[in-house]
Amino acid sequence: MHEMKNRAEVILERLKALFRVPDLSEFVKDPFKVLVRTIISQSTAEINTRRAYANLSKLAPVTPKALSRVDVRDLQKALRVAGLYRNKSRLIKEMAQKVLDRFSGSLDFIYTDSLEDARRKLLDLPGVGFKTADIVLLFCAGKPVLPVDTHVNRVSKRLRLTPPSSNYETVRISLQNLFRHEEYFNVHMLLIALGRKYCKAIKPSCHACPVKDLCPSAVLRESSE
Repeated sequence: MHEMKNRAEVILERLKALFRVPDLSEFVKDPFKVLVRTIISQSTAEINTRRAYANLSKLAPVTPKALSRVDVRDLQKALRVAGLYRNKSRLIKEMAQKVLDRFSGSLDFIYTDSLEDARRKLLDLPGVGFKTADIVLLFCAGKPVLPVDTHVNRVSKRLRLTPPSSNYETVRISLQNLFRHEEYFNVHMLLIALGRKYCKAIKPSCHACPVKDLCPSAVLRESSE
């Protein structure tokens, strides 16, 4: 474990030197808006997420009250560019209504509740899975949790920072055990950056990767070529 922690720290420092980590203050802090945006982003390219969210913002204020009242057909038109728009429209309306009914339209409990309690309440909302809940908790409330998106999942497994067969929770806990709480945001953003530029799902650029000498998968790939 000690050796893996050291390797993880070296990986992190190299990525910090290569990629710019955005400041947390650059992101939307309204937890409901982050929930909605993250639901839209599921199985969707970032550019289409932005377009769909912009369409939604023009349609109605992104608040529980406003979205619970929007006609689902109008919602579908706004989200069409993001794909899976029928399902996402339904989930967003149901989620908005539940936030109104259960929490009087406010998600402020994420700031005052313990991480475990806040996470449990978020996971009980329609359309909210582990990744969505963890993004809200880290980005909005600064809770010590490390969200695992598709890039983080793929990269951490190729780097063998977690077992290849790990599920979401195993990946999250593995990464959280390797890095300090204060680094969770940086780790999340930097593994995404590495995944987008080098460690792609198909045809990863192992030869150019800045951490290839620290990556068991890259070593195996190069030795087989």
